[in-house]
Amino acid sequence: MLSLHQLRCFLTTYEQGSLTAAAEQLGFAQPSISEQVRLLERSVGASLFHRVGRGVVPTEAAEALRPHAERALRAADAGRQAVAAISDVTTGTIRFGIFGTARLYLGAQLVADVLAQHPEVRVELIGQNSAAVQEDLRRGRLEAAMIAIPIAAEGMSVKPVARDELVYVSRYAERLTKAVSASTLAKARLVLPETTWRDDDSTRRTLRELVQRAGATLKTQIEVEDVETAVEIVGLGLADSVLPRGVIDQLLPRLAPKAGWVSLRPRTYDTIAMVYRRDAELSPAARLVIDLATRRIQSITEPI
Repeated sequence: MLSLHQLRCFLTTYEQGSLTAAAEQLGFAQPSISEQVRLLERSVGASLFHRVGRGVVPTEAAEALRPHAERALRAADAGRQAVAAISDVTTGTIRFGIFGTARLYLGAQLVADVLAQHPEVRVELIGQNSAAVQEDLRRGRLEAAMIAIPIAAEGMSVKPVARDELVYVSRYAERLTKAVSASTLAKARLVLPETTWRDDDSTRRTLRELVQRAGATLKTQIEVEDVETAVEIVGLGLADSVLPRGVIDQLLPRLAPKAGWVSLRPRTYDTIAMVYRRDAELSPAARLVIDLATRRIQSITEPI
């Protein structure tokens, strides 16, 4: 029965044109290489080399065997690398990009999902906003991420997996009796988070386009960085807001229990996607966290 060691001895002999040179390269005695080649010849039922002086010349059978032997050794090396990568998942660090608001209803649960499979792994969830996470992806600082789209997709593989409804949030019940139109939204006193990324934030972009289609302009009364502060301001009755439903479900009971929400008209959504560089060969760690994050976000929001 042929072995990988026999194939390696055969290929090295083929490349070097000499059993002695093959032995030197592989670090074995020449008789050992000769024996491995003989055993391989016995397994395939054909002579592989003709002796010519101090060297050898491959036979027609050797020429036929060579590409198969190369593929077998490549496959074996790939298998070893895959197992080593799995070991890295088990004991190494998993880094995954996640946009800011998703951490409120996904971050802790995603960490729990990862640690349930690999208790010893170190987990890093990176990112504050989809625009910043995308830049980290582009520069190769992250392998993969969960991002609210649309984004600049050049060079990226983008797989939409879920959508989260954007809803109008207010302390005042009379403002929540019916779905809020784009024209009403344009007149509202609003507080919106993500002020640093206001030009690139996907939610802001969606709302701007919604209001512009109604012939108006989206305006804010108050700008803040984090969504928690925005919800607290809504709870104080200082302004209304438009936020993802997943965020509202998490924060309203705790930070603004007297506030409520209603849908926009037409219903409007943040689309959530798994994103990675198109030219990247994803590691097992990246594939693992993409799978877990997809299942987790689809269990919380509306799957696509």
